[in-house]
Amino acid sequence: MNTTSTFRGAAWGGLALYPLAVALALFGFSFVAPEARALGVALSAVLLAGVVRRAPLPGLSLILLGTLLAAFAQPSGGPWGGSREVTLLAFGAADVALGHLVATRPRWQWGTGVAVSLVVQAIGIGFLARPENMVGGVVVALLALLVACMVGLLAGERRAHAEALRSRVVADAVTAERMRIARELHDMVSHSIGVIAIQSGVAARVVESRPREAREALSAIEDTSRETLAGLRRTLVALRGADAPAGTAPLAPAAGLGDLDALAAATGRDAGVRVDVVRTGPERALPPDIDLAAYRIVQESLTNVVRHAHVDVCRVDVRWSDDALVLEITDAGTGGSATVPGMGITGMRERVSLLHGEFSAGPGPEGGFRVTARIPLPEAGR
Repeated sequence: MNTTSTFRGAAWGGLALYPLAVALALFGFSFVAPEARALGVALSAVLLAGVVRRAPLPGLSLILLGTLLAAFAQPSGGPWGGSREVTLLAFGAADVALGHLVATRPRWQWGTGVAVSLVVQAIGIGFLARPENMVGGVVVALLALLVACMVGLLAGERRAHAEALRSRVVADAVTAERMRIARELHDMVSHSIGVIAIQSGVAARVVESRPREAREALSAIEDTSRETLAGLRRTLVALRGADAPAGTAPLAPAAGLGDLDALAAATGRDAGVRVDVVRTGPERALPPDIDLAAYRIVQESLTNVVRHAHVDVCRVDVRWSDDALVLEITDAGTGGSATVPGMGITGMRERVSLLHGEFSAGPGPEGGFRVTARIPLPEAGR
């Protein structure tokens, strides 16, 4: 049996037991004070909690009707005086149900509930209260209704605010995931497309005069395309990792600083730009997010060098310190459109910002272009 069926069964069971509980509270014991009988009638309304939860307005109506009938059926006389008006105190349970109705249902529903409560309680006070207690009873009933409505409104506002916050958190998470995917795809594809564009231009210019160089350029295009397709496939598999069976290992590890030499060699071989990689300080293992971010920053910087710098050499400095990893990519080129922040530079800045680091990109002091990223290292990595 599922949870919904359980709640439904509990609601029907409570509805069936409610009249018996009210009768027991009224007639089960002879020597009981009217206040105790009123408390028993009020507590009997707990059996209707399932009905109130599923259908607050009908549940409120049942509690009101049950309390009113109990007040009329209250035995008079006896050692305690048997005042029927005391049983009207059981309307407090109806006020609790009214507060739930106000907090969880639209205005027209809880407005109807307030009107029904006023009518039923007025009938009870008018017929059962003694003349000298009637004004006081009306005032108490109105105050109880007002308190129930105010509490319900406040609870409803808090509930709406919480739902809005949850929706905002979900929307922010979706946006962050989209930005992460966009950064990964951009960093992966832009470098390869830059290499392919250069090699295809070379092949077009020398296809007739120097067929051998044209074949080499086409071969570089093929190799770069295959590597890009493999990287895209790994990225898509990682993005769909939530659907993979538990314990399934990834097809390949994510890129990191250990792949810089291969990246530099590929840039020199395919794009004709020599990349000098200089490492300073004691190297150590990095968390995967920092390792991948550092690699992507260098990759995107080299892509900008290939596309915009118009040079045949650049330098990549990787400096390790006790508390940070510093990356610096410099060239002596013209800079060109790389000085205008585009998606690549914006993506690098976002990566560093997410890791609580510092990022700068712009013309170098001696000309050319310089990209600098300082990423703090966690304590565990020191």
